[in-house]
Amino acid sequence: MALSIQIPKEYGYVVLELVAYAFMNTWMAIQVGKARKKYNVPYPTLYAVESENKEAKIFNCVQRGHQNSIEYMPVFFVMLLVGGLQHPLISAGLGALYIISRFFYFKLYSTGNPDSRLKPV
Repeated sequence: MALSIQIPKEYGYVVLELVAYAFMNTWMAIQVGKARKKYNVPYPTLYAVESENKEAKIFNCVQRGHQNSIEYMPVFFVMLLVGGLQHPLISAGLGALYIISRFFYFKLYSTGNPDSRLKPV
């Protein structure tokens, strides 16, 4: 018994969204690296301790914003790639919306006020 999957010609848009998310995730990692230098949080410390660093909360928000995106990445990739087999344009469109939303979530969460991520832009 052979399994045959036909990939639609618009599937390239789905792959483009996956690549866009990878670039955004890399940009977030760079922001964490910059925050490490700015707030003096050396490797391998994952989160700063407030008793040792007065800027710990801000750094931790930058780190957590990136970490949260990493945690949801596998689910996003699977849903995007599998959904794109049947509905490539809808999947790519929703993927773009998700990426834009993730960008603003990260930017607002990184302010040091986690509640700001819930405010409308």
